[in-house]
Parts: sequence; C-alpha cells; structure tokens
Amino acid sequence: MLETIEKLLTQYWFLFAKGTGYTLLLSGITVFFSSIIGTVFAMLRMSNWQIGKFRPLHFLITAYVEIIRGTPMLVQLYFFYFLLPKAVPQLDFSPFTCITVACIVNSVAYVAEIIRAGIQAVDKGQMEAARCLGMSQKQAMVKIIIPQATKNVLPALCNEFVTVIKETSIASTFFVGELMSQYKAITGALYLTIEPLIIIAVIYFVLTFSLSKAIAVFERRLQSGD
Repeated sequence: MLETIEKLLTQYWFLFAKGTGYTLLLSGITVFFSSIIGTVFAMLRMSNWQIGKFRPLHFLITAYVEIIRGTPMLVQLYFFYFLLPKAVPQLDFSPFTCITVACIVNSVAYVAEIIRAGIQAVDKGQMEAARCLGMSQKQAMVKIIIPQATKNVLPALCNEFVTVIKETSIASTFFVGELMSQYKAITGALYLTIEPLIIIAVIYFVLTFSLSKAIAVFERRLQSGD
C-alpha cells in the first residue's frame, strides 16, 4: 500500500495540488464574503426598526438563518446549482460559481449568529456609557461596541474557516475541482479507492490541523493582550 501511495504522489501530485488549491480558493472566498455579509445581517437582525410592533428586518434575517441552518448543505448546493443558471441565464454561471454562491449563503447564516453573539456579549453598560458621553448609537457601535466584539468573534470566525474547508468536500458531487473531485477522477482512472483516499484525508488533516494550531496561537495572543 505504501508503495502504491508513493507512486500516486509521484505521478498525480499535480492533481492533489490542484485540488488543494481549489479547496483553499473555495474556502477563502466563502469566508471572506460570508464575513462581510454575515456582519451586515447580524446588524439587521439586531435592528430596532419596526412597523408598529413588527420588526420586519429581524423577522426576515431570523427566518433566513433558521431555514439555512435547518436544511442540509447538500440540498442547498443542489438548489443553487440548478437555480442560478436558470434564474440568470445571461451570466452563464459555471458549476464552481454556483457552488461558491451556495457555500457563501450557507456560511452567512452561521457567521451572522457568531457576529450577533459577539456583539451581544459586550456589556450593555458600554453602550450606556457611550451614550452618556454624547455619542449616537451608530457612533457607539462603531467606536466602542464593534472593536470589543471583534475580539470575541475572531477565533470563532477562524474556526468557521476550518469548518468550511471540511464542508467543501461535499462540492465533489458537482466536480468543481476541489480535493474530493480529484479523488473521484483518480479513482475512475486507476480503479483504486483506499490509497488516493488516504492521501486526500492526510491533506485535509494537514490543512485543518495547521489552521487549528494557528488559531490556538492567535487566541493565546488575544488573551495575553487583555
């Protein structure tokens, strides 16, 4: 088995490297956009804007979060894979783009909850003190609350990155080039199952383990700055 693994690495290293690159690209794009959109959604969910006693923004974002978190990610991937090309045929969405959008939509729901929890974890007295100093609610959020909340949510956002890396394996259903897609390509060509799977598993482990250790170091530095 070890000899076969060595031959696979020698002959097909470029496919494993390509799969790793696509996995990191898909994960990076997902985390980047979900962090921005998730922050906006968290703010909208906490918005006090209302019509009578009804808070439409809170209701819509809450419904979105619950629907996304309550349905399997694979179902969401299928949904966007088939929906986007039909909804906007002029843009000619590639499979990779459709899956990326689906991953972002999925991740936004979790990031929004992370951001919301981080903001609400800041002592309410901070807002009251800022308002007593003459700041508006917006100024208090930007200058006082969000900087403190950022420290609370960064480790959780980094962990979301690790989770997204593992979840990209589901995208292999649509052959978008990430690691599990390369595994299927190699398996189909060589009729080998265990050996390429071991290599893929090791690559995933190295990626997630390295990120987890980097996050642990980052968290210790944040704690030492308290």
